[in-house]
Amino acid sequence: FFSVDFIDFTMPTPSPATLTASKEIAQKFVDFINASPSPYHAVQSCVKRLEEKGYKRLSEKKSWASELKPSGKYFFTRNNSSLIAFSVGGKFQASNGIKILGAHTDSPNFMIKPASSCGKLGFQQVSVAPYGGGLWHTWFDRDLTVAGRLVTKKDNQLTTQLVHVPRPILFVPNLCIHLQSATEREAFKLNKENHICPLLCTSFMNQLNGVKNVPQPASDVDKPNQVPVEQRHQPALLKLLAEQASCKVEDITEFDLYVCCTQPAVLGGIYEEFVHAPRIDNLSSSYCALEALLASDEKSLETDTQTRVIALFDHEEVGSDSTSGAGCNHIESLLRRLVSGFGGAADSYETAVANSFMISSDSAHLIHPCYPEKHHELHRPAAQMGPVLKFNSNQRYATSGVSAGIVRLLAQNADIPLQEFAVRSDMPCGSTIGPILSTRSGIRTVDIGLPQLAMHSVRETCGTLDLLYLKDLMSAFLDEYQNVVVEDGE
Repeated sequence: FFSVDFIDFTMPTPSPATLTASKEIAQKFVDFINASPSPYHAVQSCVKRLEEKGYKRLSEKKSWASELKPSGKYFFTRNNSSLIAFSVGGKFQASNGIKILGAHTDSPNFMIKPASSCGKLGFQQVSVAPYGGGLWHTWFDRDLTVAGRLVTKKDNQLTTQLVHVPRPILFVPNLCIHLQSATEREAFKLNKENHICPLLCTSFMNQLNGVKNVPQPASDVDKPNQVPVEQRHQPALLKLLAEQASCKVEDITEFDLYVCCTQPAVLGGIYEEFVHAPRIDNLSSSYCALEALLASDEKSLETDTQTRVIALFDHEEVGSDSTSGAGCNHIESLLRRLVSGFGGAADSYETAVANSFMISSDSAHLIHPCYPEKHHELHRPAAQMGPVLKFNSNQRYATSGVSAGIVRLLAQNADIPLQEFAVRSDMPCGSTIGPILSTRSGIRTVDIGLPQLAMHSVRETCGTLDLLYLKDLMSAFLDEYQNVVVEDGE
């Protein structure tokens, strides 16, 4: 065991104005999380803010040549679960490059399977599949619901609409202590297929309400070419979804639905210095990036020589390999359109790449007071002490000495505290969108993060001051990066 006293908590005391600002941003972040139970809702929340600030929606299906202007503010979405927003500097030229804040909109949870209707022993259940790598034991005995999007049909036309059932409709009960041996309790071996199949209702209550219980699957001989949605999912659930979406059950063709906890995000601790919430990883970075972009637009857009970008991707928790994940062509597509729209030369794209910089922001591991040995003794991020620079010798993070030095300079000039994290050499290291984006684009990148506890739990915790510091660091990057000079021989 290392002594937790090793951590040096000495730093400039935040002013009363800083403490007030941290409480304000934390409360707004709480509201953002509560309005964003799925990646689709998170993007919708961001779009609302962007449109309030005068951002114009662009379509990837159309040319942007006549749209892009100096000081212009734009955004586009893909799959309604990823979002790119960008504001063009007033003095931008084609080869000047872009500065990017990258994050992701998804979090570990469960998705309802394509055919989910099941049940036994008097219970009606919903079959789910794990999404990403979660602390699945934390989902037991929680008040759960569903959120996501429906695909509906009308007059041979498909449309999508978001849905969120605001009340508890599902739960995964633990096995009571009396039916487990001491060895079983200690081991807690979880089978994600057999043990996590949320209960929706009893068969008895279904019958009382005139709702059919789980239908028997058709035989191979009688099975139609396509099994209708009413036979693939619980009728009671479909009825509720149709009511939420103001449509008919038979109009529902497909859906992408996530299981989520109904317990709202809140400020906590005796001084309300913490945010207790689901999906802090990584809606915290998405929110701070959004607010940093909007704040920086008001301060420095007219004089900026570059284009500032926030890139919020889906599917980070499952590897980023999708049309809306960090492995897609979002950044390349955006940069090529900018270069073309501003009359770039034949090699302006390559020049723009070399002049660009990216901050990949994802959650970092805050030191746990009960498990200090899980951190290296010199790399123990503390609460309320600022964002974390993330390093890994095996390139699990994209940070280099130069990219870290740039962030340190920006933080120093803005009076923002920074911390460092590198995983113990005898432990595996997670990764982020940073290495994926830097590899695909060739853009110099640094990985940073908001320190938090209980990462990938159904409920996580971060500090209010750290939220403010992260947003302020992102703002400093967007405001000042073009003024940073790097002499590295390239």
